[in-house]
Amino acid sequence: MLTPRMPVPNLSADLVGGGKFELSSDVAQFATLVVFYRGLHCPICVSYLRELERLTPQFAERGVKPIALSTDTQERTETFADKIGADNLRVGYGISLKKAREWGLYISTGRGLTSAGIEEPELFAEPGLFFVKPDGTLYFGNIQTMPFARPDFKPMLGALDFCIKNDYPARGEYTGAL
Repeated sequence: MLTPRMPVPNLSADLVGGGKFELSSDVAQFATLVVFYRGLHCPICVSYLRELERLTPQFAERGVKPIALSTDTQERTETFADKIGADNLRVGYGISLKKAREWGLYISTGRGLTSAGIEEPELFAEPGLFFVKPDGTLYFGNIQTMPFARPDFKPMLGALDFCIKNDYPARGEYTGAL
């Protein structure tokens, strides 16, 4: 389990359009927003990340650099990036299942065609969303076992304004005896 105020695992991925994402050198003013999504087969991921694409400039205004990552192949990820119209949002691919598990993500088995008519991979990671501070520590994290009911990006902007203005600390850091 990742712990707020503690370092997150190393993370790197190839990017659609070329280049490489390296979390350790992707220093944002406030945080890097790492969004793990299920993959091309997930119609909910398409609408969810279209919204992040639309709001990416507003996150940037707050010193946040978003990236969307999955365990999908390059070909599937390029198709996905086209579907969401990724002009502002960086989209990376090829995250290993082992790396996904290091980040605390749940792993699901493929169950055939989705409602979008796309085959699920044999294994894939379920969604997760993390704000990683410039020092590589976890500020906020959310993991899910299902594609539904993910954190909304629009209200997140207001929460970020509050956190930045008030120098609000990462919460949930206590790991001692209970």
